[in-house]
Amino acid sequence: MSLPIEDYALIGDCHTAALVGRDGSIDWLCFPRFDSAACFAALLGGPAHGRWLIAPAADVRSSRRNYRDGTLILETEFETNDGAVRIIDCMPLSNERWDVLRIVEGLRGRVAMRMELVIRFDYGSIVPWVRRSADTLLATAGPDTLELHTPVAVHGENMKTVAEFHVGRGERTPFALNYRPSHEVTQPAVDPEQALAATENEWRTWSKRCTYQGRWRAAVVRSLITLKALTYAPTGGIVAAPTTSLPEQRGGVRNWDYRYCWLRDATFTLNALLLAGYQEEAVAWREWLLRAAAGSPQDLQILYSVTGERRLDEHELGWLPGYGGAVPVRVGNAASTQFQLDVYGEVMDTLHLARAAGLEPEPAAWKIQVVFLEFLASSWQQPDEGIWEIRGPRRHFTHSKVMAWVAFDRAVKDAEAFGLEGPVEHWRHLREAIHAQVCAAGYDARTNTFVQSYGSPHLDASLLLIPEVGFLPPDDPRVLGTVAAIERNLVVDGLVLRYQSETNVDALPPGEGTFLPCSFWLADCLVLTGRRDEGEALFERLLALGNDLGLLAEEYDPHARHMLGNFPQALTHMALLNTARLLSIPVQQAQRACAKGERPAAVTQPA
Repeated sequence: MSLPIEDYALIGDCHTAALVGRDGSIDWLCFPRFDSAACFAALLGGPAHGRWLIAPAADVRSSRRNYRDGTLILETEFETNDGAVRIIDCMPLSNERWDVLRIVEGLRGRVAMRMELVIRFDYGSIVPWVRRSADTLLATAGPDTLELHTPVAVHGENMKTVAEFHVGRGERTPFALNYRPSHEVTQPAVDPEQALAATENEWRTWSKRCTYQGRWRAAVVRSLITLKALTYAPTGGIVAAPTTSLPEQRGGVRNWDYRYCWLRDATFTLNALLLAGYQEEAVAWREWLLRAAAGSPQDLQILYSVTGERRLDEHELGWLPGYGGAVPVRVGNAASTQFQLDVYGEVMDTLHLARAAGLEPEPAAWKIQVVFLEFLASSWQQPDEGIWEIRGPRRHFTHSKVMAWVAFDRAVKDAEAFGLEGPVEHWRHLREAIHAQVCAAGYDARTNTFVQSYGSPHLDASLLLIPEVGFLPPDDPRVLGTVAAIERNLVVDGLVLRYQSETNVDALPPGEGTFLPCSFWLADCLVLTGRRDEGEALFERLLALGNDLGLLAEEYDPHARHMLGNFPQALTHMALLNTARLLSIPVQQAQRACAKGERPAAVTQPA
């Protein structure tokens, strides 16, 4: 049985990532990039499907863990009756090779240790050919090879590689696992101590570039490091999460592959990077976005691979029993073929923010945007699958129409502010028409609230974004009524559900957890509507839900008090950054920014 989701830590090298359990086991790892076939899939199928455990051989009395300040280097300390040890885990940052480095350090006494390495390629389905070459253990299957380097003697036992060794005070025993395509020659073993020192230096140098000086800086920096770790360095794409099929409902079927880049997250991503001064990463993300979106506007997808690939066909891995029995385990994501109006608004909003924040202009961007607007002008009245990627019938989702309004609003603003050419009067007319339709068909005057979709009596947490994108001011009675209705009907133990389960809008069984990004959005709305103290209290509550390392999943079960969904989740950490920023500037300043369609990153930093 896998550990609770919150018991895992993230390590990564900006190409791929791994999850390290509190017990010293790496239970999830994909080589050489996030969406490659996993070498370790214990998270979804148990140890027999691949893991790498290094832990004391005797019973552990206590353990604790932390990241080294400003880095993604994990340290886990174990106390036993015989002494104490520390395991240092990291993935060295390199554009030329892929390694996982684990160093066992003796702190006190002399501790017996055990290592178990179970390598299974293709999501736990293929047992590799294992052999020795000099002092290297090689595991090969098809296109993939892993190489284990360690001074410790290892041997085979029940289809796994094991080792028993002791570590005394002051001793350090390294293990390095390298990935390479099987047709390439063996690489020299990484120097463990040099690689560790270089990795620590690179992470700290990156973290020190953070210009954010508001409150909760430690949580902000940790979230930024997490986002950096979820970045695919060669392209600048940022995955929604490094995992697939961690369920949004325990034992349920809401098990999706999140190892891709969503256009839905584009503005949140850019905003998060810009508010902390990471312009280089912001430019890389914008360039990824433009490359991925290039082509016919009607072919625009809602998600792409980290390299911009479009074919993300979804299929099931029947040999894996799933996390906690939650099946099916899925690879690929069928939502890539859905039609979502809101992504056009996200693209326009992202590129508007890039210009407003002063990023170096990309001449081709405006031409692409104009083509998108031509398509949107004839398509905005169509129903779609919406922000939550429903697998039921298409609807006229209110949030989707609001984001169509955002697309034309940002086009008008860019044309006016930057002298860009286009049919501005036509865009103004469409902006007004969409606004009028949403206020008429997406609003229920009897209950004084916007609704999930036209003609529906139900609520949706995406409506919390209405004041933040500038569709209506925060003090508009319809906004206040919507926030109040969501607080009454979608809040469980202070946290926000995406929508009411009885609506059956997604044609899936009810029962998912509260959605953490939406909970941050509620905190934003509380701040923007003058309830700052309540917004700050909710923000503090959300921070407290993070694990001991400050990592957050997509959802939270307030009854079982466990995280749910893929982990760690980029959108949750982006939302955290946004709320921290809102709470670090005067309310009136934040309100004015939203009224102008600006995100917090465009607001001047406080003194």
